[in-house]
Amino acid sequence: MDNFLTIALSKGTLLKPTVALLQQAGLPCTGITEDSRSMIFTFPGDPQIKYIICRPTDVPVYVEHGAADLGIVGKDVIVEQGKDLFEMADLGFGYCRFVVAVPAHMKDMTLQELNYKRVATKFPTVAERFFRDNGLQVEIITLHGNIELAPLMGLSDMIVDIVSSGRTLRENNLVELVRIMDSTTRLVANRVSYRTKYQEVQPLIEKMQTIVKGGNNG
Repeated sequence: MDNFLTIALSKGTLLKPTVALLQQAGLPCTGITEDSRSMIFTFPGDPQIKYIICRPTDVPVYVEHGAADLGIVGKDVIVEQGKDLFEMADLGFGYCRFVVAVPAHMKDMTLQELNYKRVATKFPTVAERFFRDNGLQVEIITLHGNIELAPLMGLSDMIVDIVSSGRTLRENNLVELVRIMDSTTRLVANRVSYRTKYQEVQPLIEKMQTIVKGGNNG
């Protein structure tokens, strides 16, 4: 086992604010950009830090299995995957929300009227739990591409998806019917690493929490 603290970072829109936060926390981040072709960045100084850059959906997998000690990823991914992790801090950026959205002509429907209808989603776990908790039976169709296409083509009656501004919904004549939950970026830890590398991990967690709280106040 090496002495590096390995942190899995999410590619895409979360990477830039993540790197900014890590820099504020005093960690080395030289060369980590969305344009970089490297997937592993090693900084052998003090502290010894290693980053792995991967798809957001892969971050919890690396952390759960101990290939990374810490990970930075959206709450939406954490909830959908249900991996065995410690969720250590809400980092406050990357806001979005899970919603049930329907074609505009269905905007006045109640939640109960969605019973026995079809829902297209990239998040079958979240969708299934939401409808079940509300006593509804729906047929869930899992897609991996543009979810908004499904109601337009008659594949589904509605969608469960992540939205931030809601612009994509409007462009496809869909409206938000129900907000399921909000999501922001979280710091997660491997359960074993949190104990075995506590001296390195805990101060970093506290530093990030302080930075986030300071940003929220300012």
